[in-house]
Amino acid sequence: MKVRIVSAALALALGISAGSVSLPVMANGEITAQVNNLNEHISTYEEEVRWLINKYSGVVNQYQQGDKDVRTQALVDHWEEVNFHEAIETQYVPVYALIWQGIYGVKNAIDKDAGTDVVMAEQQKLHASLWQALGAVKLAAHYQQKGLLDKVRTTEKEPTTAPEVIDDIDKRLNKVVAKYAEQLTEVAMSLVHDTYLQRFEGIEGALIEQDAELVEDLEKDFNVTLPQALKNKGSVDDVRAVIKDMQRKLARAKSLLEEAEKNRKDVF
Repeated sequence: MKVRIVSAALALALGISAGSVSLPVMANGEITAQVNNLNEHISTYEEEVRWLINKYSGVVNQYQQGDKDVRTQALVDHWEEVNFHEAIETQYVPVYALIWQGIYGVKNAIDKDAGTDVVMAEQQKLHASLWQALGAVKLAAHYQQKGLLDKVRTTEKEPTTAPEVIDDIDKRLNKVVAKYAEQLTEVAMSLVHDTYLQRFEGIEGALIEQDAELVEDLEKDFNVTLPQALKNKGSVDDVRAVIKDMQRKLARAKSLLEEAEKNRKDVF
């Protein structure tokens, strides 16, 4: 229930539907203790966001002034340097993906020698996503202090029930968007493949008993629709749209599995 409470609050604050939120989300690699003590680091995160915006503005200003030696890789390097990177990745993956989308929006516009108006438009979107992320982390810190937000686990815990598997699949799909936004398409593809084999196949039997057509739809999504969206190298929004549709189906699957489990307990 803790996660559900915070999810709804975050959704309201960020102006999106509560159904698309999943908390907490595991980061790649080791997770440091700071993500479980967010409130103690808020001032640092605020400083880092301002630092990032200053650095990104500097890159764009170089480009506007006609500097041909603009190093756009710095946009990525700066983001990976800050602690705020880990804070938003572990707390709210959809906005984390937006930041990566914004970084590459600016980077690609400069690399392709786009007009300054295009570059500045991408810069504005990037800055907006950073402020949005800071707001999400502040809200998470508030609920964390009240004990309404579960701590981020430093080690992966295997789901033990079918509904828990659905929740894990949902989180992994959010991660697919993030990795695609980072332009790590092969990593995103591997994550889709592993999620299908390691998670979805394990609950197929139970779900077929409830809605065989739903299982067929999700199998197609995992093996055809989503992989094609990734391979076609469309926008992050295109990939996100496919995943949101899958998450709606997964929400129905979870409801069916929970109802089946309740009925089973009632019988016995």
